[in-house]
Amino acid sequence: MNLFVKNIIRFFLFILVQVFVLDKIHLHQMVTPYLYFLFIIWLPFRMGRTQQMLLAFLLGFAMDSFRHHPGFHSAACVLIAYIRPFLVNILIPQEGADANYEEPSFKSLGGFLPYLIFISVLTVLHHGWLFLLEAWQFGNIWYFLVKTLLSTAVSLFLIIITEMLFTRQQRFKTNTV
Repeated sequence: MNLFVKNIIRFFLFILVQVFVLDKIHLHQMVTPYLYFLFIIWLPFRMGRTQQMLLAFLLGFAMDSFRHHPGFHSAACVLIAYIRPFLVNILIPQEGADANYEEPSFKSLGGFLPYLIFISVLTVLHHGWLFLLEAWQFGNIWYFLVKTLLSTAVSLFLIIITEMLFTRQQRFKTNTV
């Protein structure tokens, strides 16, 4: 399947799952599972930062439209799209997996632990920034921290389940013809 078509399908699928399934789940108003930003995490390595940030803004804007939040999800998505290339450069094996694989996965980042670090950092940043904007203050720091950590844990669990259920076939690209 063409990479462009695959990403369009992912974009709409993540929004639909988030809006019609995951947004209905709230545990004591402390845990809100988010999975839609996995679209940003799965963007191809070779995509430019400007394109990533534009797609992240569109994804966040779509979520803001459904949830009636003025730019909260857009800001959180653009933040992780901005940080993502730096994190990839830090965590990627020295062999240059970004040149040998299309997108981040267990295989392309060199195993489960580097991929878990990658998604954990982006998830904590996304959730922390989103919940900070929603609260607009650190008034009750414990509520903010607990909500961020619990929502991050549930979201990471969902991301790992999604990774295992929907394995992405990634070929190792070589320079030979």
